[in-house]
Amino acid sequence: MEAYFYEWLNLFFRWFHVIAGVAWIGASFYFVWLDNSLEEPPQWKKDKGIGGDLWAIHGGGFYEVAKYKLGPEAMPANLHWFKWEAYTTWLTGMVMLWVVYYVGAESFLIDSSRMDFTQGEAIAAGLGFIAAGVGIYELMVRSPLRHNGKVFGLILFSILVFASWAANQIFSARGAYIHVGAIIGTIMAGNVFFGIMPSQRALVEAVQRGEAPDPKYGAFAKLRSTHNNYFTLPLIFIMISNHYPMTYSHEYGWLVLAAIGFISAFARHFFNLRHRGEVKPMILVLAAIMLAALAAVMAPAKIEAKAGEAVLTDAQAMVIVEQRCSSCHAQQPTNPGFASAPAGIVMESAEQVLAVKDKTIPALQTGYMPLGNLTGMTDEERQALLVWLAK
Repeated sequence: MEAYFYEWLNLFFRWFHVIAGVAWIGASFYFVWLDNSLEEPPQWKKDKGIGGDLWAIHGGGFYEVAKYKLGPEAMPANLHWFKWEAYTTWLTGMVMLWVVYYVGAESFLIDSSRMDFTQGEAIAAGLGFIAAGVGIYELMVRSPLRHNGKVFGLILFSILVFASWAANQIFSARGAYIHVGAIIGTIMAGNVFFGIMPSQRALVEAVQRGEAPDPKYGAFAKLRSTHNNYFTLPLIFIMISNHYPMTYSHEYGWLVLAAIGFISAFARHFFNLRHRGEVKPMILVLAAIMLAALAAVMAPAKIEAKAGEAVLTDAQAMVIVEQRCSSCHAQQPTNPGFASAPAGIVMESAEQVLAVKDKTIPALQTGYMPLGNLTGMTDEERQALLVWLAK
């Protein structure tokens, strides 16, 4: 019964996390596009302090959007602040991290072959890992280094690659990916909380005092917003990566994450340039080539029996399955973390196992299953099952 309610709690916060994330991502992409699509306004608008405007049609109506160079002559009575999209996404994401990876640390976060943590130690390591990554970013973005975008980006990417490697040394493969994602997501929410919102409050206060706002506030907010824009696609990949064990369970999963992060941010650069009127389709072509090359390099080896190795009989294979898999994949799982068989896959007979071999083979090849290898499947058993499944 406890596992049943745990799954509902997981579903509830995952649902709201996705809703909030879609709202935040949509707002982020929209305002980057809007800033890059503004046109020079007529003189009468310039005289009012408007620096750019845009006409659009959507949903059966016309919209006129204007952006002031600094601030309007008087503060409007109703001013919408784009902040809760970011805060709600981060808050629900942290609840998800706690519910899935910290409450369920033994299944999803701890890999005793890497670090034999207790649950408390694993949680402390995870929170410390996130805090360290965010702290380093905040030091960088507040330093003069932020004025050199290319150098800043190169150093930040190098730090995130190192973080990916380090996470894979101490957490499970799946837990490593999600903690790199937690660093990126917290940086993005921090950009809103520590940078964008204070800058916007300073702009509003200056207008209310009848003063010309200091341009540095708007520039700093836009810089952090631009960083968030490039972080978005890598973060989305990490959010869905738990469905693709071929990535995080790869022998060099940390490098796979770095490659996909780079490729997705590089592809995003095409759209940012396009919004400014610079169309460079070769960026998307190169991104597609890099992604195809990565997939080719990661392709699993052909499953073959070793010389003199006998193929298991169905009965022999089921002995291994019952010992290593059936505690979760059963009509009534004995693993306390599951109220029902994960993904509805039941493995109580050879026929049931063979019916899902197209899903089972990749899970075994990547080491994704058993989760965290809690049941202690040996390399020999894994190889024997793969040969049996592929026969």
